[in-house]
Amino acid sequence: MKVKKLNEIKIRRRNRVRARIKNVSAKLRLSVFRSNTHIYAQIIDDASGKTLVSASSLELKDKKKIKKADIAKEVGKNLAGKALKAGIKETAFDRGSYRYHGRVKALAEAVREGGLKI
Repeated sequence: MKVKKLNEIKIRRRNRVRARIKNVSAKLRLSVFRSNTHIYAQIIDDASGKTLVSASSLELKDKKKIKKADIAKEVGKNLAGKALKAGIKETAFDRGSYRYHGRVKALAEAVREGGLKI
């Protein structure tokens, strides 16, 4: 019963976040997926339905004794660098069903520090 309620909360949160982003449809979307072990981020053009730039914690080396939040920061910096090379300067941040807290927040702040406007 409790798991069902948590899933409903996540679905409502995801729909709320995506509804806000659709209002700013001219921007590209920076989507985040977080698993227990890894974090993935990609910049998507919803008009054409294509992923333009992506980065994940799988690309990093020497992540044995690093905190997950620090790994998320590295992924954010990596994504910002790739986006700037591709000529992307501004995106809308899609955190999905995740709260803006912890690894998701660390990734977003690192992307901002990298020069990408969210």
